[in-house]
Amino acid sequence: MTSKFYSNISKALAIMLNDSDDYNVIIQVGENPNMKEFRAHSNILKARSPYFKGAFSDGWIDKKDNVIEFKKPNIDPDVFEIILKYIYTGEVNLDEQSGENIIKLLIASDELLLEELFEHVQDHLIEKQTSWVKRHYVFILHTIYKLSSCKKLHEHCLESICANPRPLITSKDFITLDEDILYDLLKRDDLKIEEIDAWENLIKWGMQHTPGLGNKNNNKTKWTTRNFEALKKTLSKLIPLIRFSEISSSDFYDKVRPFKTIIPNNIYEELVGFLMKNTLPKKSVILPPRIRIQIESKIIKQRQAFIITNWIEKKDANASRKKEETTYKYILIYRGSRDGIDNQSFEDQCIMDEPTLVLIKCQNSNKIYGGYTPVGFYEEYGEEFIYSKDSFIFSFEENEGTQNMELSRVKSYDHAIFNVYNNDYGFNFGDHDLYMQDENLYIGYSGYYEDNLSGNDYEIEEIEAYRIE
Repeated sequence: MTSKFYSNISKALAIMLNDSDDYNVIIQVGENPNMKEFRAHSNILKARSPYFKGAFSDGWIDKKDNVIEFKKPNIDPDVFEIILKYIYTGEVNLDEQSGENIIKLLIASDELLLEELFEHVQDHLIEKQTSWVKRHYVFILHTIYKLSSCKKLHEHCLESICANPRPLITSKDFITLDEDILYDLLKRDDLKIEEIDAWENLIKWGMQHTPGLGNKNNNKTKWTTRNFEALKKTLSKLIPLIRFSEISSSDFYDKVRPFKTIIPNNIYEELVGFLMKNTLPKKSVILPPRIRIQIESKIIKQRQAFIITNWIEKKDANASRKKEETTYKYILIYRGSRDGIDNQSFEDQCIMDEPTLVLIKCQNSNKIYGGYTPVGFYEEYGEEFIYSKDSFIFSFEENEGTQNMELSRVKSYDHAIFNVYNNDYGFNFGDHDLYMQDENLYIGYSGYYEDNLSGNDYEIEEIEAYRIE
C-alpha cells in the first residue's frame, strides 16, 4: 500500500512561494497605478499551466541575469495572487472575494489554461453567488459571451433570465444588451414572457440602438420614412423571433400595427390572416408559441420536456403547440439525490395510479433515459402486469439536447408495466425493457415495446419522478 503525504508537499511549496529566494521568474501583473511584481519558479509554473509551458519557450521569453521577465498587464494583481497560490498549493478560497474579482478570476484561469480552477470558479458562481449573478446578468453575459469554455455559466444566466425575465427587461441595463445576447434570449422557447411585452421592449431596445432615435426622438408620430427604415434595419434579425400569434388583436391594433413598415411583409401578411381566420398555414413563417410547461428538473431542459409532452399526446416530437395546450405541470415526487437511490425509496414516493414520468441520468454516460406511464407503477394486489396502451420509454443525449432521440412505445398493452409489488425493482417497463434495480438502470428487449432503445447497464447518477397535471 502506497502512503501519500500531499499536505506536506503543499506546505513546502507554499513556503517556496512566500520566500522565493531561488526564483527565476518575475511576472509583472496589471498596469499603473495598479501594478505588482510576483516572483516564481518556472518549472512549477510550466508543470501546472500549459499556458506557461508554452510562454516560457525560448521564442517568447526575455531574460535578464538568467531571470525570466514576463508581463501580464490584463490580469488584476489580486486575482493573480489567488492564481499563484492555487498553482503552488492547490488551494483557493473564494468565500470572501467579490463577484467582480471572481469573474476576473474565471477569465484569467481560462486564459492561463487552468482547467480545474476554471471549472471550480464557474461552479462557485452558479452555486454560491446566485444573488450576485442575478443582479449582474448583463455584465456577466457581456464578459463571457465569446468564451466557448463558459458555456455552463452562459446557459445558467439565460435559463435564469428566461424563468423570470421581468427584472431584466424593466432594468436600465436591458437597452445595453448586445444584439447577439438579445437574439439568444428571444429565440428561446422557454422565455416566460407575454409576447406583447417582448415586442414593446424590443422596440425600446431598437430605438436606443438606432441613430436618430432614442430619448431625443421617441415620438413615432414625428418619425420620417428614413427613421422607420433605420429601425427596421436595426431589428431585422430580431423581429422574426417574436411569437406574433400570441399577441391579441387589440394589442396588435394598438401596439404592432403602427410599426407595420418595420415588419417583414411575409410575417405581417400571415399575422393579419391569422387574426382574421385564427389559423396559421402548415409552413408558417411565424414561430410557434413559447413553451408553457412547468418542470424543475436537474436532468432535462425545457425543450426536452416539450418533446416528452408531445410524445404523451402522440404528436411528433417537434410539433408546434397552441398556447392553451402548453399548460402541463410536472410535479416532482421523487429525486434520488434527496430521497435515496434504491428500490424502496422509489416505491415509498411513487406508489400511485396516476400519470408518472421517470427521468434517469447515468454515470459515465451522456445518455438520459426515461419512461412514461399513464397508470402508475403499482397495484398492491393486482396482476403481474399493468395494462396500458399509452406508455413509452425514451432516451436523449445529454450534450446534444434533442439530437439522436430514441422513442419506444408499448406494443403489448397487457404487458406495459411490470407490477412491482414485491419490491424486486424500483420500476420496470414491460418485462425488463427499462428497469431500475437498486442503484442501477438496465435496458433490455422483451418484445413488449418497440425495439428502438439502445443501451446497456448503468449506475444511476440522478433519478427523478414526476406526477403530471
